[in-house]
Amino acid sequence: MNTRVAGATVAVAIAVTLSVSAGASASAQQQAAGDQATVSVLHAVPGLTVDVYAGDKELIPDFKPGTLTDPMKLDAGSYDIKIFKEGEGPDGSPAIEKKVDVPAGANATLVAHLTADGKPALDAFVNDVSKIPAGKARLTVRHVAAAPAVDVRANGKAVFKGLENPKEAKGEVAAGTVSADVVLAGTDTVAIGPAKLNLAEGTNTVVYAWGSADDKNLQLKVQSLTGMHSAPSGVPAGETGAAAAHNEGLPLGALSLGAVSALSAAGLFLRLRRTAR
Repeated sequence: MNTRVAGATVAVAIAVTLSVSAGASASAQQQAAGDQATVSVLHAVPGLTVDVYAGDKELIPDFKPGTLTDPMKLDAGSYDIKIFKEGEGPDGSPAIEKKVDVPAGANATLVAHLTADGKPALDAFVNDVSKIPAGKARLTVRHVAAAPAVDVRANGKAVFKGLENPKEAKGEVAAGTVSADVVLAGTDTVAIGPAKLNLAEGTNTVVYAWGSADDKNLQLKVQSLTGMHSAPSGVPAGETGAAAAHNEGLPLGALSLGAVSALSAAGLFLRLRRTAR
């Protein structure tokens, strides 16, 4: 599992955020959290280091594949963004360009990735941060790879079937450790994994399948969302992961294919530019 984070990129993002915060007015700093969104950004286009621009202003240079930023707060609103291959902006043709609305109160991960046929794209997923029953964890799988439909297995059993790019599937399970892998839909041909996942109580563990099947660089990226504990009540003992799925109100195998939201990376970066003014 690739967990490498481009430290320089994150440092740039943090520096920009601190600069913006320092220059913001007191009234802006006191804005209610309900009028903002919480946003993380994942760069999941293999082999493509990019520069991020808002208009003609470069905001994040050298944004490298496999980087997942820390969550950031931004105001709700409409934004746009241009993403260029490294060194080609701002006068060249952007590899990705998009304008979207960012709704208030959303917790989302914005993903630059490949479509099923290998074209760069921007999509975003609203993260489910609703309460989780005591003793349980939430598992979310997102297909953002240049690859056909896949099945996701936990401890050798297919639990999410026929997942297509750019869809997601999720379910609640007993907290514990599972061995997960990704296979081509309807087969036992392993495309990614196996990898151990620690599904901690009260967390949403989000697993991204990204990369390119043709280029043989498919990988997993894991994001952990915390703070969704419920009060203890009748927590079962001795059950972990998929083995307990048949005893849950929502079985692990019951798919919940989430619609991809209308968010994009535009919201994060152009918001920083607007606030800085």
